[in-house]
Amino acid sequence: MSKLILLLMSISLCSVTAAADPRSPSQTDPARIETRVAIQGVCAWPNLQRLDDGTLLVFIYNQPSHGKFEGDIDCWASEDSGQTWRFRGRAVPHGEPRTTRMNCAVGVAGNGDLIVLSSGYTNRIPNPMVPFNEQIQRKKGSEFLPTAISRSSDGGRTWETAESFPLPPESEKVWGDHYVPFGNIVSGADGSLRAFAYLAQPKYSRRGFILRSEDDGRTWGDPAVVNPRGSETSLLHLGEGRWLASTREFPQQPVLYRPGVRLELYASADDGRTWQHRGPLSLPLQVTSNLIRLRDGRVLLSFGNRNWNNFGVDVRFSDDEGESWGPPIRIADSPRADSGYPSSVQLTDGRVVTAYYTQVSDDFHYEMRVAIWNPEAFETRGRPRGVK
Repeated sequence: MSKLILLLMSISLCSVTAAADPRSPSQTDPARIETRVAIQGVCAWPNLQRLDDGTLLVFIYNQPSHGKFEGDIDCWASEDSGQTWRFRGRAVPHGEPRTTRMNCAVGVAGNGDLIVLSSGYTNRIPNPMVPFNEQIQRKKGSEFLPTAISRSSDGGRTWETAESFPLPPESEKVWGDHYVPFGNIVSGADGSLRAFAYLAQPKYSRRGFILRSEDDGRTWGDPAVVNPRGSETSLLHLGEGRWLASTREFPQQPVLYRPGVRLELYASADDGRTWQHRGPLSLPLQVTSNLIRLRDGRVLLSFGNRNWNNFGVDVRFSDDEGESWGPPIRIADSPRADSGYPSSVQLTDGRVVTAYYTQVSDDFHYEMRVAIWNPEAFETRGRPRGVK
């Protein structure tokens, strides 16, 4: 019996030592990808930001459903490179009963303030205990909420919110009455802030715009069409007025014809005033993406894969600023198709943290996960470095 106890103690100690190994994946196995559950009970659709002090912030929809329930946009923080997360503040409360705030664009203003542009819907369900037939009935007839602008000057702990985002021009209202923001807020060549937002009519195609702010995100205007059939889009400023946009494009058929939904690449050479179509970035049902520039100069595209029996998050690299792309590389698997929406940032040590969400089961089990990985371990053409 004593030998058995000693053996079990030895196994336990070995397990603890392995779990507490302080070395990063790049120090052990350069091509290793570490995935972990970050926040449970949230559908998320995360937007990940890295502050100057290294703190990671993520902005998420805080309910375990695909937007069915009353919910808010919360801010969570990690001070250990994505290993653990703590609630920091409620960036945008939903406000009126039976509404939800769930769509957002996030960035940092020139003065260091955090900015969240948020939209949502009316006629949501107060809680998950409402019977399913009543959920369907109450969800009928929902409308988009006016876009709100929220600011924080203390790293996301406290927020001020105002509904002062502009309405679309009359000539564009055939597509929708309110803009729906998405992605990162970034600076242009002229120093103004840029954000993406789209218009949507139920069951039909979308229309995507870039808007600018000349006063550090307090007011917005000057909309320019990015993709006439695009919705959720990631913007990347390459410098000197050159931009890329990875956009979720809907076909001309009704939106319920989902197999046609895919990613398309657009580019601008005049600081976002006009945009040209470059071509497809993904197969159908590989949707909703994030673009960032890595410190080695490459452009990283991360996106959700909803192809049957292949659910997860994939990435592609470009070493010529979007002119060509390497093949997809899988960095995370998901158990369900309702998953993805990756958002990536690069740490000071070169690793990338990619946040994404996934449904786990039918009983309102959703969670946000993170993948922590080293892009320097992979060549642009998709192979681990050193592998021929």
